[in-house]
Parts: sequence; structure tokens; C-alpha cells
Amino acid sequence: MIDVRPSQQMRDLGVVQHGAGILAEPARAFDLPAEHDEAERVTDELFAAVERIGQVHPFAKGMGIAAPQIGIGRAAAVVLPPGDAPAIILLNPKITDRSAEADEQYEGCLSFFDVRGLVPRPLKITVESTALTGETVITVYERGLARLIHHEIDHLDGLLYTARMRTGVDPIPVEEYRQTGRAWAYE
Repeated sequence: MIDVRPSQQMRDLGVVQHGAGILAEPARAFDLPAEHDEAERVTDELFAAVERIGQVHPFAKGMGIAAPQIGIGRAAAVVLPPGDAPAIILLNPKITDRSAEADEQYEGCLSFFDVRGLVPRPLKITVESTALTGETVITVYERGLARLIHHEIDHLDGLLYTARMRTGVDPIPVEEYRQTGRAWAYE
């Protein structure tokens, strides 16, 4: 059997990989409700990608994907919380507030899936997004869900999690991470 690197597996599933210009560019916001159909189409494509990826890789801590990761430079992302909670659709999301209290946990990214990195993030964020109808939606996310949402919003701002890592801290190979056995822990 041929051993396929995790990043190659994600590339084969249609996930844009680290180094592609689209991952370093801010995504273009939707003009809602005027671009309702386009936002819905992009969201459908994100859900199709989630379905493909979920068939080959389990995500016990939840997962998310942003439109730039599937080659679409628009401000849309989908986050699947852990467990059976419903998917969260983010259109034009912006973090408007964040707690001073933060923690540092390992994160992975579908766009460079061979490594994991210790990333500091606030424990609580307030996010302003837009509904398909054009209405503004304000939601507060905490702990692991705040981490997932923040990670995807970073993608829409053209940032990868490595930009948030402390100076001198490098990502570790996924094989080394698996040996840590560390799940996200919150009290």
C-alpha cells in the first residue's frame, strides 16, 4: 500500500494547499441580499467539500472550511461543531470583540495537513456576520467553538494559523502530534 501524505489526501479532495496565493488574500464580501444566489452556491460548495473530507477523515474536535480553501475568494465559511450540533454558516464574518483571556491549543489546517501548531486564541469572541437576507447577525462563541470560528475567519482575512503562533514555536509533524494524545481541554 502506498502511504499518501495527509496534505496530498486533502489536495486530492479539492482543498487548496499552503503556498497558493488565494490563501494569502482577503476574501471578497458578499453584497447581501443582492448576491443571495451566489452566497448560497458558495455555501453549497463548502458543504460538498465538508462531505468529501468527512468521508476520509474524522474530526472529533469539529472542523471548518473557508471558501478560499476550495479556490473561491469569497467571504464564506462553514464550521461543524463537535458532536451533533448543527453546522454554522458564516457569511462576511468579522470579529468585533474578543476576551482578554486566551489559551494555546494545537490546531490543524486542511491546507497544510501534515503538521499541527500550538496557537494562542481568545477563549471568547463576538462575531458579526450577514444572513442571506442581508440582516446582521451577532453571535458570541466560546472555547473550542471560538477557536474553530476564529481559525476560519483568519482564512477569510488571508491568514493561516502560523501567523498567530508565538515567535520561536514551529508546527510539529502530524505523526508527532498524534503521540501527544492531547485533545482540547477546557475547564
